[in-house]
Amino acid sequence: MEIVEFQPHHAEAFHRLNEAWISKYFALEAKDLEVLTAPQAKIIDKGGRIFMALKDGVAVGCAALLKMDDGGYEVAKMTVSEDLRGSGLGRRLMQRCIDAGAQMGATRLYLETNSSLGPALGLYRAMGFRDLAPVETPYVRADVFMERPY
Repeated sequence: MEIVEFQPHHAEAFHRLNEAWISKYFALEAKDLEVLTAPQAKIIDKGGRIFMALKDGVAVGCAALLKMDDGGYEVAKMTVSEDLRGSGLGRRLMQRCIDAGAQMGATRLYLETNSSLGPALGLYRAMGFRDLAPVETPYVRADVFMERPY
């Protein structure tokens, strides 16, 4: 498996991978659709990055870094194909985000998630994220807020 920078031809896979996991546990929200239908415009053109995990050339995971106004980056739209969960690929994607944040001079990585996603919460905490007080968010499902300072 390899982790590569997003290219325009990855847009459909980025959308498909995220729609699959979000729809399994929650409902797709307006903010999801905004980002998933235009990842180049909504993430990359605004100073963010997207990483795609490929297995034999097929997209099996992804993670995005959205540039924030405070000098940080939000980790978003991170997922791994269901058949590869528990394989360590999520950890590799998060490490790529951490390394990229450091390269770009980020002050912190930030994320919003849901308390029902136990394995994800365990990964985030193991990789240095700490819980924050709740903040306003466009996501109805978000009830856990975390950051990893640099």
